[in-house]
Formats: sequence, C-alpha cells, structure tokens
Amino acid sequence: MTALEVADWRRRVFSVYERVRESDDPVAAHDLWRRERDDLFANHPSTPLLPEDRAGFAGLPVEPYDPAWRFDVSLSPTDERRMEVETGTDGVVPFELIGIADVPGVGPLDVWRLASYGGGIFVPVKDALHGKHGGTYGGGRYLLDTVKGADLGPGREPNSLVLDFNFAYNPSCAYDPMWACPLAQPGNTVAVDIPVGERYSGAY
Repeated sequence: MTALEVADWRRRVFSVYERVRESDDPVAAHDLWRRERDDLFANHPSTPLLPEDRAGFAGLPVEPYDPAWRFDVSLSPTDERRMEVETGTDGVVPFELIGIADVPGVGPLDVWRLASYGGGIFVPVKDALHGKHGGTYGGGRYLLDTVKGADLGPGREPNSLVLDFNFAYNPSCAYDPMWACPLAQPGNTVAVDIPVGERYSGAY
C-alpha cells in the first residue's frame, strides 16, 4: 500500500465516524458503520485482509445493534501512568493514562492519551469472550482510537465520553500478523461477556 492509499483509508474512516456522530438514530448509524467497513475491507487497497482471505470475504462478523450497550460515562481522575507499546510500523508508541471510565455492568476501563504527534484518545477492551471460538479477538478490541478517526464524541457532561460497545472493532493485527497493535492491558480487561460489536472467527 502507498502513503496516499493509507491517507484515503483514514479520510474514509473519519467520514464514517462523522456521520455516525451526526445521526440521531444509533441503529441506522451502526448499520452505516458496518456497511462502510465491509466495503473498505473488501475493496480498498489498504485493507488489512491478507490476499488469501479476500476472495472469500463476505463481511465482518458484527452483531446486531443493542442499545443497552451504549453508555455516556464521566472520567474519574487517577494516578499518572505511562504505557509504551512497541509496534512493527510506528516504533515505540507512548500512551498516558488520563482517567478511568466506570461503565455500569462492565467495570472500570483505563482511558489513554496518545502521548506523541497527533494526540488522541485510546480505549481498548478485552472481555470474557476473548480467545473463545466465535468470541472476540484474543488481544481485545478497540472502542475509541480518535487519532485514526474512531471517535464517538463527547458525552453530555464535561469530561465525559460516549462508549458504545456495538462499535467495538478488531485491530489490524487480528487480520494480518505483520501489524503489531497496542492491545488491551489489565486496566482494559473486564470479567463480563460483551456480546456486541465485531466478533472474531480467526478466518474470513
């Protein structure tokens, strides 16, 4: 893939999430998100799918929308902490902990800031279905990665975020081992099943 192809992928992802945030119908917004991602994965030069997986690709395994998994949560302050993640493409990527989101029925999740060029909020999650057949990706999924466009917007109150688990998606390393992605750490691992969002079968 070329730099311009990657830039086009990013533009399209930003556009999709902008339309998601503008929609007053979460079900329709989720359907738009699912269809646009399927199109990107099937047809875009920067798809993370391996060549041998593209021919049989019939869409990502995304569960139907369930409004019970959408939350507007305030961030609680916490002690400063830093995480450095070695990636195969971007070198060592630093993150700083900016707060804790206590999600009802799920538990606390660390909320990170990308502490390098571009900034951005990063919230991964690994639930009790991780690594199980037909469950979720073993390394966890992403809820927010705003520097790359995955942004559901602010909550109603200051210092709050929208965390909608229906939009949880697999990182690129779930499809192509050449990618080394930041994965969910202990503070982003929860003991409950999260049955919505993108699932993982290990084959597409």
